[in-house]
Amino acid sequence: MRNATVLKNIIEKPNLINKVKKEFKRNKSLYFLSIPIIMYYLMFHYKPMYGALMAFQDYEPIKGLWESDWVGLKHFISFFTDQYFFRLMKNTLAISGASILFGFPAPLILALLMNEIKNNHYKRTVQTITYLPHFISIVVICGMIKNFTADTGIINYIIALFGGERVSLLNSPENFVPIYVISDIWQNAGWGTIIYLAALTGIAPELYEAATIDGANRWQQTIHVTLSNIMPTIVIMLILRLGSILTVGYEKIILLYNPITMKTADVISTYVYRVGLLDLNWSFSAAVGLFNSIINFLFLVLTNYLSKKMSETSLW
Repeated sequence: MRNATVLKNIIEKPNLINKVKKEFKRNKSLYFLSIPIIMYYLMFHYKPMYGALMAFQDYEPIKGLWESDWVGLKHFISFFTDQYFFRLMKNTLAISGASILFGFPAPLILALLMNEIKNNHYKRTVQTITYLPHFISIVVICGMIKNFTADTGIINYIIALFGGERVSLLNSPENFVPIYVISDIWQNAGWGTIIYLAALTGIAPELYEAATIDGANRWQQTIHVTLSNIMPTIVIMLILRLGSILTVGYEKIILLYNPITMKTADVISTYVYRVGLLDLNWSFSAAVGLFNSIINFLFLVLTNYLSKKMSETSLW
């Protein structure tokens, strides 16, 4: 029996090689087109991963990566015992959690609304207007936010119009997270509709016709036809979003926060920026960044596992 299995593997192996050769010949142009993408990920995503070794060293540029002193988990322990650790974790989870809670459904809702527009000219106009903030420089975006939320800005003008008091909103720590999340929705909701609109085009019109015959109104069609058909896409996007739960971009926060709002605005990425680049403590910042990546990876694996168990939709 064992000999028969070995013989079968020997016979099937050339067949597999032939299949690979035929596949490559058939789609040769596509494989060549993928080379720049593969090279990009190898050069800028996989090759730099060796730099994570700095997290276990007292890295000195003059000695290089392999000759710097190894210190084990020293920098991880320093971070866990740091006076800012719990504040950083709380702020990061608060901003990221609020962005997921309010920001994740925004592109989906906008895509569903766009899908109901029958006038193509008006639909394309709405798409263009909602896409535009995504292409504006983050520096310009933050400048606009500061102008809008200043005591002389348009938001305070509206507040004063209804009898409120003019205040600089970004100087209040409790206002930072709402301002960040709302501006993030404004900036990215339109761009995020692209995937959902593409998924909506794949729904067969016959399903809506059958639902109409069964007496379903438009809301019921949305729930039982539209959402049920694009649910795998929604689940995949949610898994990917939860897989970066501790990743809050430092650029926007650095451009918006100030010493007054530091207690609610300071997150892991801004802390890594200050410690790693401003204080030149590369090993400590590498340890914090590695911890951040590990937690994100664990969240990704966990949410993928739960999704596979509950809905049979997963990344792998």
